[in-house]
Amino acid sequence: MASSLVSRDPGLFIFTVRGHKIILDADLAALYDVSTKALNQAVKRNAERFPPAFMFQLTADELEAMRSQNVTASKRNVRFAPYVFTEHGALMAATILNSPTAIRMSVEIINAFVRLRQMALSVEELARKVHSLERKYDGQFKTLFDAIRQLLAPPDPPRKRIGFHSGD
Repeated sequence: MASSLVSRDPGLFIFTVRGHKIILDADLAALYDVSTKALNQAVKRNAERFPPAFMFQLTADELEAMRSQNVTASKRNVRFAPYVFTEHGALMAATILNSPTAIRMSVEIINAFVRLRQMALSVEELARKVHSLERKYDGQFKTLFDAIRQLLAPPDPPRKRIGFHSGD
């Protein structure tokens, strides 16, 4: 089968097609509170922002497989194969649409990336501090571990006494 249902939220279908998780243009338009026609027009005006890894049109076989699952028939009268958007395409669509919902989504995406960058920087700073502490205390820890190893090592065998001893 060309596609299979991966997960479903109320009114939202996510499919796997060609190894990508995708969302239909009609579902994405509903998410951003615009018409499917407005979404597709905006995408066509900004085609350079949507490489095949972001968006593609379903083939006849893929469309038939979805129709057999009774998905696209309920969305609209399908004369043309719908466009589908990958995760990156759905995010890019938010940046080109002017609906209040799409604008809020774009702002939230940017905020998420800023938070991610801050977390990455704090992890990087922590790694630098750990490395600095390792360099600073390596010598002391080496001495400590050497002393522990000496304590744990078996004792040297007793030496034979040399010379005259009373009681021999």
